[in-house]
Amino acid sequence: MTDSSIRCPEVLFVCVHNAGRSQMAAAFLAHHGGDRVIVRSAGSAPAEDINPAVVEAMNEIGIDLRAAGATPKKLSDAAVEASDVVITMGCGDACPFYPGKRYEDWKLDDPAGQGVDSVRPIRDEIERRILHLLTELLPEAPTR
Repeated sequence: MTDSSIRCPEVLFVCVHNAGRSQMAAAFLAHHGGDRVIVRSAGSAPAEDINPAVVEAMNEIGIDLRAAGATPKKLSDAAVEASDVVITMGCGDACPFYPGKRYEDWKLDDPAGQGVDSVRPIRDEIERRILHLLTELLPEAPTR
């Protein structure tokens, strides 16, 4: 039983192209967090499409980014302002700062230009961090 008066935490993942790391992180948080979190992702200079090796690596574990409608999006002040937690992944100073937000910078290898063999360890590290984040945001969340 859930209390409808409890507000869901809102998380924004940001990387430069919004085509790799931030897309994987958003997909994992949506997958593991379900309707208990609101998830966004964006990029400071979004690409035309999601990195094909990222799509393949996520498909391998049963998460279909294309079926979920994932597309690179431009970072906006509104997305940052609406979020409780902003997690950056190599976007430098491009992310606007709003007082009262929780900011984290996840140092992760960039999957751009990499094959699926190189993307898998990045994917797995992102999932590990997402599961940890969920224990902080939703203490009752199951871990894998």
